[in-house]
Amino acid sequence: MTSALDKLLRTMAALRESDGGCPWDLKQTHRSLIPYLLEETYEVVDALERGDDGSIREELGDLLFQIVFHARIAEEEGRFGFDDVAADIDAKLVRRHPHVFGDSRIDDERELETAWERSKAAEKPASNDDRSLLDGVIRALPALMRAQKLQRRAARVGFDWPDHHGPLEKVREETAEIEAALGENPIDRDKLQEEIGDLLFSVVNLARHLDVDAEQALNRANEKFRQRFRHIETGLANAGRDIESSDPAALERLWEQSKQDEQ
Repeated sequence: MTSALDKLLRTMAALRESDGGCPWDLKQTHRSLIPYLLEETYEVVDALERGDDGSIREELGDLLFQIVFHARIAEEEGRFGFDDVAADIDAKLVRRHPHVFGDSRIDDERELETAWERSKAAEKPASNDDRSLLDGVIRALPALMRAQKLQRRAARVGFDWPDHHGPLEKVREETAEIEAALGENPIDRDKLQEEIGDLLFSVVNLARHLDVDAEQALNRANEKFRQRFRHIETGLANAGRDIESSDPAALERLWEQSKQDEQ
């Protein structure tokens, strides 16, 4: 019996057929598809955050289509195909889980993370280049996620605070430096941007030490702000008023009310 994946691969091949295929699909390249790949990834994340099974299923399918699309383009160019992609990740998972598929034993999560990173490092080809431990953390990641990964890489070789007290004090220090930068006349905008960046990096470090994912934490804060702001808009609309003509005190009262309603 033909699997759903086999059918999807055939559908993708038909879309890329030079005779009878889809003109839009035919003109796509790896580079032109990058925005769609990013968009579908974020839509999967959004569906997962909302816990909507129907949306999760749909968005995972859209993301899978992007993977199939890229694999098809590579296959047409004679480089690799979807089977190669699937075989590679299967082999990698087995290789990086010797405690599941081999005889190794790992007793805690920290040891597991160390073993995982050690396995990743061993897979990289030997090079005479002056490479850094941090080179594998790609620039295209969202800034908070990249900060977390950079810090984790550095922590692997002991460059880290022993507990959360260090990064918490660093947050206070960076906040004081922002206040000092704001006291200058005129304000040095480049310096101010640098100090705010240092503060954000320190907050990410604090979150990491507290086992909080900074990207998810900020996403939750964004959504909380959106909901509270929507509460203000609804309250004003019910009173026949608009937000532009409302005074700050009225907006603050509605804001506080939205916080109370959450409880």
